[in-house]
Amino acid sequence: MGSRPDPSVYSIAAHRGFADALVAGLVPRFADPELGLSRLTLLLPSSRAARTLTEAFIRLNGEEGRAGMLMPRMALVGDLDLDETLGPLIDPLGASDIPPAVEPTRRWLELAELLREEMEALGRTVPGDAGLLRLARETAATMDRLLVEQVAPEDLMSPRVMDLLVGSLSDHWRESIQLFARVQARWLATLQERGEVDTATRRNLLFERAARKWRESPPDTPIVAAGVTSAAPALAKMLRVIADLPLGSVILPDLDLAMDDAAWEELGRAGQSPDPDGEVFARSDALTHPQYHLKLLLNRMGVNRAEVKPWHRKGIGAALWERSHAISSLFLPAEASKVWVDLPAEKRRLSGVRLLTMPNTEAEAQAIAVLVREALEVPERRVAVITPDRALARRVIQHLERWNIVADDTAGRPLNLTPAGRFLLQLAELASENVSPVPLIAALAHPLVKRGEDRRAWLENLRAFERRLRGPRPAPGLENLSEIAAKAKVADWWDEVAPLLESCAGFGDRTELANALDCLVELAEKLAGEELWSQEDGRALSRFVEDLRQHARDSGTTIATSDLHAALSDAMEQIAVRPPYGGHPRVAIYGLLESRMTRADLVICAGLNEGTWPGVSSSDPLLAPAILRALGVPAAEFRIGLSAHDLAGALGAPEVVLSRAQRDMDGPTIPSRFLLRIEALLGEQARDHRETKAPKLTAEIDARRDEIAAYQRPAPDPEPDLRNVPIKVTGLDPLLGDPFQFYAAEILALRPLDALDAEATAALQGTLAHKVLEEWHKARKSDPKAPIIPVAEAVLAANHLHPVVLGLWKPRLFAALEWIEAEINRYEGREVLAVEAKGAMKVDGVRVYGRADRIDRLDDGTLAIVDYKTGKPPGGSQVAAGFALQLGLLGLIAREGDFDGLTGEATAFEYWSLSRNKEDGFGYVSDPVKRSNQQKGLEPEEFLPEHLRYLKEAIRRFIKGRDPFLAKENPDYPGYTDYDQLMRLEEWQIFLADIEEAGQ
Repeated sequence: MGSRPDPSVYSIAAHRGFADALVAGLVPRFADPELGLSRLTLLLPSSRAARTLTEAFIRLNGEEGRAGMLMPRMALVGDLDLDETLGPLIDPLGASDIPPAVEPTRRWLELAELLREEMEALGRTVPGDAGLLRLARETAATMDRLLVEQVAPEDLMSPRVMDLLVGSLSDHWRESIQLFARVQARWLATLQERGEVDTATRRNLLFERAARKWRESPPDTPIVAAGVTSAAPALAKMLRVIADLPLGSVILPDLDLAMDDAAWEELGRAGQSPDPDGEVFARSDALTHPQYHLKLLLNRMGVNRAEVKPWHRKGIGAALWERSHAISSLFLPAEASKVWVDLPAEKRRLSGVRLLTMPNTEAEAQAIAVLVREALEVPERRVAVITPDRALARRVIQHLERWNIVADDTAGRPLNLTPAGRFLLQLAELASENVSPVPLIAALAHPLVKRGEDRRAWLENLRAFERRLRGPRPAPGLENLSEIAAKAKVADWWDEVAPLLESCAGFGDRTELANALDCLVELAEKLAGEELWSQEDGRALSRFVEDLRQHARDSGTTIATSDLHAALSDAMEQIAVRPPYGGHPRVAIYGLLESRMTRADLVICAGLNEGTWPGVSSSDPLLAPAILRALGVPAAEFRIGLSAHDLAGALGAPEVVLSRAQRDMDGPTIPSRFLLRIEALLGEQARDHRETKAPKLTAEIDARRDEIAAYQRPAPDPEPDLRNVPIKVTGLDPLLGDPFQFYAAEILALRPLDALDAEATAALQGTLAHKVLEEWHKARKSDPKAPIIPVAEAVLAANHLHPVVLGLWKPRLFAALEWIEAEINRYEGREVLAVEAKGAMKVDGVRVYGRADRIDRLDDGTLAIVDYKTGKPPGGSQVAAGFALQLGLLGLIAREGDFDGLTGEATAFEYWSLSRNKEDGFGYVSDPVKRSNQQKGLEPEEFLPEHLRYLKEAIRRFIKGRDPFLAKENPDYPGYTDYDQLMRLEEWQIFLADIEEAGQ
């Protein structure tokens, strides 16, 4: 009996460039003079691989001067329509006995409902809808992981798993696997009723069917599987059949044929089953090796590494050959890496590899952009930036734009971060939060809304509306917003907007997901028109919405309105939107998956930090690692080995830069374990591999030639005619304590804007309390016994405060107001003369004006000036220091000027505080005048004269004089900080402190 021929399995080394080397070998092997490569069928791992190979064919034709060539048929092993793609090779009659696959979206939604039912049946806490959908996605991923490894549901009850369940596992994992097993059993029963299978199951059936067909009837046309590294058992068996075909071949990327046999054995059994209990997998350090998944694939194919042949036998440059030895040594398992000690210098060399370390991610992105810009100066030179950090990729793209270099991130962006995706999510947030201010303004101001000639008028109305809307959140409801629009004088504009928002405001606490999508899409189209769908992100959004809406309607999915935004955002995050063609032809930015099979003259591997490259190896949330090992499923560290393989492949480029940042947004970073291995292997040679030019250019590119002086402390000195402004009674304090505040507020007339959806502050509470007291005193003129609480209820209702704010404020505010009512009703010999009275006087030709909260006539005919405070009032020592001069200035106006005709000598100055008193109630009176030796402050006879002195000093220095309005002149002044950013406080305060410390 003749010996079986060796399988046709080949490897392409990393330094070859997989796509170019593959194409260069396929043409002489399989090209027909007349038919080209049309008889060849290529099995590829992904659509990105097909695109990369197409580009490689085009390059080869251009280099060899061919007019053209018929391309091979390309089929993707991840395609559910594999039987249709391969056509007559699998099924000449076109009949398929494989059940259809369930739609992934429908499975996701139905699994969420099954999880809800099972968790309720088990008496467990059911998370919100967004959390439940997230758990359903994780459950589906775990199911697929087991299906790919061909782990049957009954394997969860195998003796090895049961021993773990009753032994070492915690209660959390026991409950988790119990829930998973129940949900999986019900799901499989549902599929059986429908005559459907899961996606992973159908893919396994397709692989088995193809393998069976080809084994029984080998095709008379060549079949080549190239770049496939997945070790799924069904796929591995099909690849073995292809390798045994007379015209079949399997070509692996960067299988290390030179690795020492002892090191290869140290990678473990890698999927081999020495006993019937299940597969035995390697230790975690072997799992992280870049060759582990290839060894697992070869073992499952039943192929020995010695049977694998190199795809090319031509010689290569000495430098790249030396680097291949170094790369092979670089990732040796722990025990085998002991050979580093005796490794000769020539086998440590990584010629053409440079190490780049920058202080932060922004500097790293800038340095990468500089390297790309420099490389493009060489004609026909191609550059690839590879990074798993999409934020870093976006930074690099932005920096390249300064040179008009358009570089697309082929890894794409999540749909929820694209303009169209964000717009729909903003509308969903609008519905989830019942038309609250922030999402409302964000949605109406989105760049897609009213694009064209109408946008300018739209934004003008929106800005006027936003200005009025700023402050604490109003009560829910479009009616309250209509009143705000009327006050902003944009009622006509709001009449156009309000009907559009009614659908978002009318979802209720719970709604059908399909109906919610209908409303959101209808609103989005009315606001944005066709612009919503015109770009690639809009088209991806359209596909997402149609798919989710259809299956949500079929499954009757309902969702809590409050969870709508979070659920849609999580779902959109799973969809990558990749850019169309049109970027720079010689620059590419890849993720790790997209970088496979690519080739460039300069490759920059960026983001080489722990947690990024490699990423965090998170365990399965539903099945404990011990359970997965017992089932024969590789542990989570397996993905670290895949990322190591990606780096090893990138190191094969002619020129490589490995970059990292010492800090990111979260703080200091840890270098990647791969980078540390490279530095350890290089030893003293590492200094010679440092990239030095790019950091210098990065430091200089934005630096000014002249030395930049420290920002000086602001001290504006306006002209005399600009200084001649009136002084408010509340403006004298900042004029003396922080003159810059007075300058910004009164001379520049700048006023701080409230934030949208701002916190309900004490200042707002004080404003409302003042309004209540003003309205109450007006009511007392016609009815001296008028109660204060009904007045307060009416004022609060007119201001449309949010119910939560009302619930927090009303008890203590009403208690304080009732205290004021009782105090005034007990008056004997004291009369309230004026409330919210406006007054003014002239001092040295300058108008001084203000408003008194209340003015009372005392029994001796003199006046009492009363100021209401919702917090702790200032004490006498603060008044004496010139920090609380309002009451005294109001007393001077009463004496030297008038309050709407009311004049007189003020002898009493009182703060009526609405805050908690010593008796555990609310409300008390505070007197800033020193009435006894136990009090601090100004004596009664010097109270008004001292205020007048402060006033005249301020007028002399700042209004009539030329003293600069120095920022923070008195550092003890406890004023507001509204203008600290305008004065750029943090830029000069440190230098000022250093100078003062040096002077001491």
